[in-house]
Amino acid sequence: MGPLSGATGWDLGVIGGYFVLLLAVGLWSLRRGGRGSLSGFFLAGRSMNWGPVGASLFSSNIGSGHFVGLAGTGAAGGIAVGGFEWSAMFIVLLLGWVFVPIYLSAGVSTMPQYLGKRFGGARIRLYLALLSLGLYVATKISVDMYSGAIFIQEALGWNLYGSVGALLGVTALYTVTGGLAALMLADLLQSLIIVGGASVLAGYALGAVGGYQGLLERYPLALPPNLTGPCGRPRPDAFHLLRHPSTGDLPWPGLLLGLGIISAWYWCTDQVIVQRCLAGRSLTHVRAGCVLCGYLKVLPMFLMVLPGMAARVLFPAVVGCADPQGCRRACGAPAGCSNLAYPRLLLALLPPGLRGLMLAAVLASLMSSLASIFSSSGALFTLDIYQRLRPRAGPRHLLIAGRLWVVAMVGLSLAWLPVVEAARGGQLFDYIQAVASYLAPPVAAVFFLAIFVPRVNEPGAFWGLLGGLGLGLARLVPEFALGAGTCGSPGRCPPFICGLHYLHFAALLFLATGLIVIAVSLCHPPIPQHHLHRLVFSLRNSREPRIDLDGPKGDVQLRDLEAEPGGQGAEPGGQGMEPVGQEGVEPVGQGAGLSRTGGVANVPAPPPPEDPRWSRVVNVNALILMGVAFFLWGYFA
Repeated sequence: MGPLSGATGWDLGVIGGYFVLLLAVGLWSLRRGGRGSLSGFFLAGRSMNWGPVGASLFSSNIGSGHFVGLAGTGAAGGIAVGGFEWSAMFIVLLLGWVFVPIYLSAGVSTMPQYLGKRFGGARIRLYLALLSLGLYVATKISVDMYSGAIFIQEALGWNLYGSVGALLGVTALYTVTGGLAALMLADLLQSLIIVGGASVLAGYALGAVGGYQGLLERYPLALPPNLTGPCGRPRPDAFHLLRHPSTGDLPWPGLLLGLGIISAWYWCTDQVIVQRCLAGRSLTHVRAGCVLCGYLKVLPMFLMVLPGMAARVLFPAVVGCADPQGCRRACGAPAGCSNLAYPRLLLALLPPGLRGLMLAAVLASLMSSLASIFSSSGALFTLDIYQRLRPRAGPRHLLIAGRLWVVAMVGLSLAWLPVVEAARGGQLFDYIQAVASYLAPPVAAVFFLAIFVPRVNEPGAFWGLLGGLGLGLARLVPEFALGAGTCGSPGRCPPFICGLHYLHFAALLFLATGLIVIAVSLCHPPIPQHHLHRLVFSLRNSREPRIDLDGPKGDVQLRDLEAEPGGQGAEPGGQGMEPVGQEGVEPVGQGAGLSRTGGVANVPAPPPPEDPRWSRVVNVNALILMGVAFFLWGYFA
């Protein structure tokens, strides 16, 4: 399959139409106002309803890496990788019903800010901000740009740097000019394109192999030519979601426990995801958005994993290649060609026009994911790093710094392209999950203990983070330096270091970090309760005054009122607004004024009332979502 030279007009016309729609949505969002304030730029003025919140949660998560990674891993190993998606159906409910209410009552705009209020001091806040930015550049941006480059080069034959650079430029343009409101409204459009385009290709792919029943019969027979050894053969448990605890490629204890920890870190504590929830106009709208996202997470198994398995049936010589020489001939990557599963389906099965629609869906997922990372990186850099360097900077100064950092992220992304281009292999999706398993569990452990265990204090959290990081690096560095090995090619990493599956390691790392946090915390005095009101689960509904531990004067908080001379005034959706009082008073409630916190807190205003009927509808749908999740896990187990 070569570039789309015979259908350039139709396909590029569809892609061009997508960009016109995207720019129209961006321009319309600019007219809504609010982007000139910190709250408007980073939190969309806290004015978003449930539709954009849910769609943005979904499209921020579904990058082009999902199309390539899920389909490729499904082609190589079967449906178990779909568990990575279906675990989110439970975790998004944890986000909406447990974590977001704490973040809203704490009055924070970034996740490092929450840990700063909960524990005090600057070192934990700075550590988490730097770790998050490093993970964004090294993993999220890399996987999306690599997979996007695969589509662009396979389908259109465009120059890698020119095409990805243009995408990054357009993405940065509406990120810098429109802020989070523009991103979330664009995400609503892009979610429709992603689901629509992927559904069309899934229909063609499953139809080509005789439907799901045909896939069941033909996938076990999809062998590459001249296969002699055990490597390259379809797994006998390919259609089982839960696999053997020791011999399975994704063992069921790791899939339930280790993956649950990684999912909780991503969905409940990662700035990219939580920032979308903090933009909701009310808690009920946030929860409804989480439920919508949970329903949408049902789809990747059927729209990406199963089509990837169909690609192995249709192209066994390329997608299922087993030996390094054959893979090098097929795709130029000796480690495997399973990442080509989805691009090959697109090029071989779709007629002109529909190929353009599918390419637009992939570009939508790429741009949506990257834009989400850029926006969240801007918030982290501005509020948790730059503000510490320039404590006297005002809101307008910080807004400019946030926009300039987005531009800098584009430069860092382009500089990362040679590394991404060099990582041409079939193991990119596993690489991303492994890195998360080695670095994310300590962060998840600290957040869980911070919310549920009031006795945990700053020394325990800090040394738990450092101890967990050390344990994670002790596994990550030798594994990637020496290689863990593949079928037929054992790595040089000793089994006592690399022999444990990375999902099992994630569960043990979470437990070890928790023990360190609790042990060190017990050696230091507890935090007095007047510092913890509305910051821990047991005190989430407290109306008592709170004295914040992170009370350096000059720490600007995002509020729904822009209190700068010449500012925007009240933002859309601001309810229950409190006038800015004396310096140091913590304005709380959903729409407090922009202030500089100095440590003293008054009694908070009650949150705006929620519509009880709407709340009941959302709660019932959450129960239905849980029922759907239990059924899917049970049926495919």
